[in-house]
Amino acid sequence: MTDTLTLPLHAVAHGRAGDKGNRSNISVVAYVPDAFAHLCEQVTEQKVLDLFRHKGATNVTRYVLPNLNALNFVIDDALEGGVNSALTQDLHGKTLSFLLLGEIEVTVPASCVPAGSRYLAD
Repeated sequence: MTDTLTLPLHAVAHGRAGDKGNRSNISVVAYVPDAFAHLCEQVTEQKVLDLFRHKGATNVTRYVLPNLNALNFVIDDALEGGVNSALTQDLHGKTLSFLLLGEIEVTVPASCVPAGSRYLAD
């Protein structure tokens, strides 16, 4: 039986983010290829929408990019109108990817966590 761990998404993936108008675009890329299938199962459109609903998000579309071991999420209405009209400073891009990577948890086999991670037991 494989040991499994439940940990923040950032322990098994990194993110890239951007914005256009009132739409945020966040990619989640697995560090270890074997983690990708677990991300596909657990990091869903609904989970991402629930996470960003407090920001006004109305819809999330997920694109699966298997050749990159990545998921791309397009989040509608999450930027308070967009960069030029939002009253919050630096609401966009990287800050939203950090929110996604830090708040969503995944359960994966220990082999999906990069070697040397602080989440692996000695």
